[in-house]
Amino acid sequence: MFWGYIIGFLVDYAILEREWLLFRKSRIIRGVKTKKEAAMNDTTAAYRLREQLKKFLGIVFPHAPKAQKEFLGQMFFGIQAGQSVVLSRIARELQEDILLKKTEERLSRHLHADGLEKMVQDAVLAQAAARVADDDIISIDPSDIQKPYAQEDGMPLLAKVWDGSKGRVGDNLGYNLCFATATQSMTRRIVPLRMSVWSTKEDGFTSENDKVLEVIKSLADALGRRGIYVYDRGGDGDWLFSFFIKEGLDFIVRLVGNRSLIHWNATRLAEDVARSCPLKYAQNVTFKSRGKEVSVPVEYGSLPVRLAEHPDVPLYLVVVRWPRGEKPMMLLTTLEAVRSRRRLRQVVEGYLTRWRIEETIRFVKQAYELEDVRLLKFSRLKSLLAIVSGVAYFAMSWLGQRERLGVLADHIKSVSRRMFEVPEFFFYAIADGVGRLFARHGRWHGLDGPDETEETCQMELAL
Repeated sequence: MFWGYIIGFLVDYAILEREWLLFRKSRIIRGVKTKKEAAMNDTTAAYRLREQLKKFLGIVFPHAPKAQKEFLGQMFFGIQAGQSVVLSRIARELQEDILLKKTEERLSRHLHADGLEKMVQDAVLAQAAARVADDDIISIDPSDIQKPYAQEDGMPLLAKVWDGSKGRVGDNLGYNLCFATATQSMTRRIVPLRMSVWSTKEDGFTSENDKVLEVIKSLADALGRRGIYVYDRGGDGDWLFSFFIKEGLDFIVRLVGNRSLIHWNATRLAEDVARSCPLKYAQNVTFKSRGKEVSVPVEYGSLPVRLAEHPDVPLYLVVVRWPRGEKPMMLLTTLEAVRSRRRLRQVVEGYLTRWRIEETIRFVKQAYELEDVRLLKFSRLKSLLAIVSGVAYFAMSWLGQRERLGVLADHIKSVSRRMFEVPEFFFYAIADGVGRLFARHGRWHGLDGPDETEETCQMELAL
């Protein structure tokens, strides 16, 4: 009788234990975890994230001196942990056992190293070029950094920048930017390529067009003839068309309308040619506006044209007419867009994909507080922004779009604590999640220093 009670108790205990294990497993599958499990998983994710950052630095900067590579590791970690480009915040996130002032001075001194900006830009671009396919959209977009409260004698080479609300150079002080990304047509696969900064007051400055051409030349050298370069109406000039034609690059450029084009051996304004273009195809374009999906019918067609400055180069004018009788959108391209609906859609969708770069610029400015930059030397500012472009590539391409890191990226998104579901443009969630993991779970111990493992980074309670 006694042994019967014991056996029954053991059987009931085994059944309860099995049910408890199944219950915990179902909670984990559904994403419902205890605080201890969540903390352990966050710690593990932070450890793996630091290991990925070390791997990234080793692959992208293989020939950098050891001291410079250690500095880059500190900057990459500090910018993402503090989600800021302010040196004092970066130094604070490093948690070094010395005075904070000394850490900040060391970071500032390393930023002033000769050739740092070019080394970082070239290394990141060489790594990103391997991800660019022949039909990817290479978007070029000039932008700026606004410093409305900065004093001209406080920050170096502050100059007046473009005011979009006024449509001219206004009274706002700041710096000019040029951002370049590669994107697969109508997808979210975004690869940051380059971010350059300049001031109209710096030595050797000639014009904004020359600065933009420097960026495009560096892209052409790294990518060869891969990619389709897309530029907005600011590129409607012979300075850009001549370069593209000389280098043999494919392009899509939106025209203003007052450019002379040759059509059927007659020279006419682009607006007049667009009015005579037969719009053979029509379809509905769906997009989100104020949280609602809106469907708009559009018509499009194309005509073979030539530039008056380059009469021997065959080009195509693609015309897209929106409803309500608005001015049609005119796209000049080297792609053969006159034969089929599919080829025409490639040009139209290629230009619409260009708008992804505006989301990327907004992401970099907001996620890392780019316009809060404060440095007393322009060379240091240029080096810092080159590092920020590398940080953006690490977050958007290395982490966000690698299949092998899919599990880690999903956990990073969950750590970001979105109030609603993660949107399609999920890179804000990646940046927030990386910042929380770096700031709360472990510190940066250097590329070769001892790092916390999944077991040793847990807190121990000693009685």
